[in-house]
Amino acid sequence: MSTADDDAVMAAARAGDESAFAVLVQRHQRELRVHCYRMTGSLEESEDLVQETFLRAWKNLGGFAGRSTFRAWLYRIATNACLDALDGRARRVLPHHVEEPSDPTAGRPPRTDVSWLQPFPDRLAPAEAQPEAVAVARETIELTFLATIQHLPPRQRAVLILRDVLGWPARQTAEHLGGSVASVNSALQRARATMREHLPERRLDWRAPAEPTPRERAVLRRYMDAVEHADLTAMAGLLAEDVRTTMPPYPMWFQGRDAVLTALAEGWDPASPAYVGRFAMLPTSANRQPAAAAYIREPSSPVYRAAAIGVLRIEGDLIVEATAFHDPGLFPAFGLPLELPPAGR
Repeated sequence: MSTADDDAVMAAARAGDESAFAVLVQRHQRELRVHCYRMTGSLEESEDLVQETFLRAWKNLGGFAGRSTFRAWLYRIATNACLDALDGRARRVLPHHVEEPSDPTAGRPPRTDVSWLQPFPDRLAPAEAQPEAVAVARETIELTFLATIQHLPPRQRAVLILRDVLGWPARQTAEHLGGSVASVNSALQRARATMREHLPERRLDWRAPAEPTPRERAVLRRYMDAVEHADLTAMAGLLAEDVRTTMPPYPMWFQGRDAVLTALAEGWDPASPAYVGRFAMLPTSANRQPAAAAYIREPSSPVYRAAAIGVLRIEGDLIVEATAFHDPGLFPAFGLPLELPPAGR
């Protein structure tokens, strides 16, 4: 669309044409959803906050003077909507932020008193060919980054995202957050120090492709096959010695290959009281990382039912971290069915 066309659409929107306004905002819906997700760590809240952003933008469209781009104006509104939503709330976490490593032979019920981090479906992010996809680089949406950024107070979080992720200059960031350049620079310095403290050492200067590599996809296929066949030997060959696995909203988590294999043996053995059933797996993609949807067929069930979205962090040919989000309510956002038939499995 040309600049003249943009001006015509903006003029129509200012005149009260809701369809013209919808054209303007829909161009930025996907990247704003990612922005709100980074700020909150919640897929569900990001959806609501994008709608809140558009509602605020529509109500205040007359106040858009054109001193910045319409996109930057929407980011300002979205950031402030996120800061309002985060005011006084506990940060979202993963199990290893809450407790020490667990006994792999002892199960625990889910915890509903904790705000858990959620995964983000790549299908909802901007496509790589779209200009705004630069704002969704893999290293700024992967779970390691998301979990770390949640350690920051909301305003520091906003400054880090606007400055280091979106690449905004300090003056523009200060104007949009209603502060001074000095306060923005100070907040950024503190935020970067916190990120260095919490990010894995090997991750600090890491840059990876926007999508999982063929090598990572190969590891994912082997992982899915091992789960479907309950093959502990194959799984042992895929796990790094210091692998970490978490399963929100279950609070237990396991550190190290031996602990993980012990826990899997309990759940995969039909003779064990902790046996969960047979697995079926479908590949998916979350947070620009290899991921798989796990379905479980309990001994008394005729179908495989949605169980968890598992997101992997892979280094070389080994899984160094696996996060299984046990929330079937997430499956529709990933375009995944809630049940699979047993035929052929």
